[in-house]
This record gives sequence, structure tokens and C-alpha cells, in this order.
Amino acid sequence: MSKTKLIEIAKANLEHARAGTIDQTDSIYRVPAENYFNKDRWQLEMKQIFRRLPLMMATTAELPETGDWKAMTAANVPILLSRTKTGQVKAFFNMCSHRGAQIMAEGRGNTHRFTCPYHAWSYNTEGQLTSIYSNKEFGELDKQCHNLTELPCLEKAGLIWVILNRDSSLSIEDFLCNYDEMLAHFDFANWHYFDHQTIKGPNWKIAYDGYLDLYHLPILHKDTFGPDYPSKANYYNWGPHQRVAGPDSALAQFEQLDDAQWPVNYLLNGVWTIFPHISIASFDGGGRSIMLSQLFPGETPSTSYTVQHYLMENTPTEEQAEAAKAQFEFLKYVVEQEDYATGIKQQLALESGGKEHVMFGRNEGGGQRFHDWVERLISTPDKDLHGLFPKTD
Repeated sequence: MSKTKLIEIAKANLEHARAGTIDQTDSIYRVPAENYFNKDRWQLEMKQIFRRLPLMMATTAELPETGDWKAMTAANVPILLSRTKTGQVKAFFNMCSHRGAQIMAEGRGNTHRFTCPYHAWSYNTEGQLTSIYSNKEFGELDKQCHNLTELPCLEKAGLIWVILNRDSSLSIEDFLCNYDEMLAHFDFANWHYFDHQTIKGPNWKIAYDGYLDLYHLPILHKDTFGPDYPSKANYYNWGPHQRVAGPDSALAQFEQLDDAQWPVNYLLNGVWTIFPHISIASFDGGGRSIMLSQLFPGETPSTSYTVQHYLMENTPTEEQAEAAKAQFEFLKYVVEQEDYATGIKQQLALESGGKEHVMFGRNEGGGQRFHDWVERLISTPDKDLHGLFPKTD
């Protein structure tokens, strides 16, 4: 069914290419400028979105082996991911049960136990407390009652989601709206993790607006890669998650083929976004690869940071690794010096009060849908959250 959907999208993009059209919304959409800097608004987004919804925290390729772990901070919450002996990935608060110290420094590694650097309390990869330093002097304590605090976690399609609320009853699978079935065609679980890098940016929504926007490519990126990419876009959604793909006349080469013969790699072109903070862009140079951008709000409404992850379909040769390194450095330059540099200046302009609203045109349906979902989520109480995420064919 999911490949049928990919072909359906491809045929729609081919039809648009032949007609010289794109899907358009009914009207222009306006967003209050203060939504990008108002502190009360930002705190509400942190509470209702980043502390309540599943966030994509890691790729399977980062934790492929038993004992692999990853420690990171997301929305000011320190978390620890662990590949257990059974092969399952578990997520915990990166917080010792003794005095709350962070157990593992941010980064990745492999271990058979987690030991707190403060008082050497130790936990196995399942999060179970196994050892208390100077236990006799410390006093009697039931270790089974003082394990690491677990968070809801799901690994699907080679990606790992975590909810930063230990008491959440939201189904991560329901939240995905079957979008994971589309992403599964990449087969990320078997890809090679190449490298990562972090860049600073403006308000998280300014940054995310850019990931949904092909309209700016030939303008802002005119001296880099913009002329090689379309400025027109069609948007396909699974709940709040969206795929951005332009009309493509080259798809005509496949239209006489049976569905089974359509090449999946070609059907996955474009940008895949996972609400509220992920963008996946594909590249073919030096072997098939992707850049997965993991966007998080910063310490203030006006800041954010993005961790860019570079994955390759196959383990690269030395020559391919050099090409990938050069491409990754180029991508950092484009985002940091063109996209985010423009966004940081945009942030300052919006905070000046010169305009009350920003606009998203009828050709910018992805941005319209994104902001509509932000509005919907910040106004939806916990009891009604489940009903927002219908299954999508």
C-alpha cells in the first residue's frame, strides 16, 4: 500500500509538470509576527509540543549494537538512550536515582553498565540499579525501586522516537499516522552513520519554515545549489507530517512500467519532514545519502540549534568518504551562512514591530499546514490529544 501511495504521488507530480501547475491553497495565510518571539507563546509551545509529543531523538544507525548508548539534551531535558541485551532501545531521564546527577556525558558509546560520575551508583543497560557504592554504610535500600526513570520510546523505520513525559499515554504509532510506513522504504535501519554537526539558528519556527519552502531556493541559494532545484512545490501530508516534492517531468520515463518496476529510490526524492522538528533531504552524489536535520528550540524564543546527521546507504569507500565530507561541509555552509543567517536577521526584523503579520502564499501550503498544526496543538488539552492523529492511507 505504501509504495502504491508513492507512485500515486509521483504520477500527480508528473501531471503537474505537464500542466505547469502546482497544488494551491484557497487563500493566503497570515501568522502574527509575535508568534516568533513572544515568551509566553514560546513557553506554551515548549509545554504543549516539545514536552508532550514524540520527538525523533536518534537513528538506528547510531545505536546498532547491544550496549550502544546516546546521551543528549532535548527541550532542556537530559535523556539517555540504550540498546539493551534483547536488542530493544529504551529511553531514560539521564538522571541518577541517588542525587539526580547526569550519569552519562553527552555523546555516544558502548558499555555494559552506566555508572554515575558523582557517587558511582551503577545501572545496567536495561536501566536497573545494580550497584550502590559503599552500600553497607549508605543504608538499606531496595534497588528494584530505584531504577532509572523510563520514558515512552519507539523504534520504527530505522528511527527512534521518545516522549519527554514519563506519564504520557499518547501512542507514538498513532502520532505517526502511518508516515513511518513511507519512511520505511529508505531502509534507514541498515544505513551507515557517517557524521554529525551542530549549527545555531533563529526561532525554531523560522528555521522549520525554511525546510518546508522550495519557493526561496533559486533566490537565496542562487550562488550555491538553488538553480538546480525547483522553486515550485506540492505538499503531501500524513497528519502533521509532510513530504515536499516539486513537479517532475523526468517521471515520464517510468509511467509505462508496472508498479513493481518503479524504482523506489526515485520515488523518495524531495524533502520529508517529521513534525515538529525533523527534515530529511536526499542526495545522490558519491553514493545515495541523506542529511537528517534535527531541530530544537534554544534557551530563548529567539534561538534554536540544529543537529545535522549525515547517513549513507552503504559503507563508503575512502573516495566516497572524502566526497561525503566535502558535501557535508557544503551543506553546513548553505544552512548556516544562507538559510539561518537570513533567519537570524529576519528574527531581529520581526521583533522590531515593523509588521504585525507574516504571510504564506497559496503556493506555500506546507508552511500553512505547519502553523495550523502548531495552533491546533497548543490549544488542545491532554484529554483530546489522541483524537488529532488519524491513520492515513
